[in-house]
Amino acid sequence: MSKLYQDAGAALEGLLHDNMLIAAGGFGLCGIPERLIDAIVASGVTGLTIASNNAGIDGVGLGKLLRTRQVRKMMASYVGENKEFERQYLAGELEIEFCPQGTLAERMRAGGAGIPGFYTKTGVGTLVAEGKEVKSFDGQDYVLERGIVADLAIVKAWKADASGNLVFRKTARNFNAPAATCGKVTVVEVEEIVPVGSLDPDGIHLPGVYVHRIICGAPYDKQIEFRTTRPRAAQQGENI
Repeated sequence: MSKLYQDAGAALEGLLHDNMLIAAGGFGLCGIPERLIDAIVASGVTGLTIASNNAGIDGVGLGKLLRTRQVRKMMASYVGENKEFERQYLAGELEIEFCPQGTLAERMRAGGAGIPGFYTKTGVGTLVAEGKEVKSFDGQDYVLERGIVADLAIVKAWKADASGNLVFRKTARNFNAPAATCGKVTVVEVEEIVPVGSLDPDGIHLPGVYVHRIICGAPYDKQIEFRTTRPRAAQQGENI
């Protein structure tokens, strides 16, 4: 059966429902599955719990789902650039589970590997550990973190072949790979789909066994969270 679908709406058909858990790849605005996010917005599903490194920014990435009030809970490590996120949280409209960045990545990886939980020193003695089991190993305390198994994983990759083997580009690899492994169903959007056999086997970052559906989402416009430029000289040739 082919894994290739015409567009994001077709790739998500039959997979979305209210109150589901979605793992979303991306690091800041780098490598976010924006075509799939747009399709989820258009579907109108609500009560979503989303596990992602961050929540995008206002009106971009997962910020679109926050704007339409489709998210009930965020599991994230960083939320500093989203004013709507802040507003909903302070108003009691959005539940948040803060998770240290490395722990969140490992929770996704663990879920994908069939590991229900693991112990880590990160967060011991802080609010992160509240309500969680703490156990001592060799005289040091570790907190128990649960693996994440999502109903759906949405992922952005650079290249894919028709079998679903994926190659990520630079920073986009950070959370897309572990997110892809922890979904019961994983849907991927890519910039380019290449023939089977054309990818270097040693350069494949995620094997196709984890991937169920693929779309080509190109072309993309690169979004920048903070644009910082050097001040122009007052006159040409002036020293800066």
